[in-house]
Amino acid sequence: MNIQIFGTNKCFDTKKAERYFKERRIPYQRIDLARYGMSPKEFDAVLQAVGGIDQLIDWDSKDPDLLLLKYTDDVRTKEDKVFDNHKLMRTPVVRNGKLATCGYCPEVWAQWK
Repeated sequence: MNIQIFGTNKCFDTKKAERYFKERRIPYQRIDLARYGMSPKEFDAVLQAVGGIDQLIDWDSKDPDLLLLKYTDDVRTKEDKVFDNHKLMRTPVVRNGKLATCGYCPEVWAQWK
């Protein structure tokens, strides 16, 4: 397994995901979204794996840019806005090759081999 955890230092779900993989002695790579972000190819791969931009957006976020996304139907606009503003993503984003999840999903990670 080649696990990558994209998250922020203040996100409790990111810390829980790190603890999940540490407890099972599964090596992972931690990437700080605030500092490094995601490359365009990684972002596209995550979008494809999670089922689209609406799954990746944190609809409970208090970011003012979220209001724009709630009322727009243009997928490309949503993708560009989320790519530019990592605070709109539901974290952690956990990748294992071509598989990915957003949010804390231990039941999905347990099925990864």
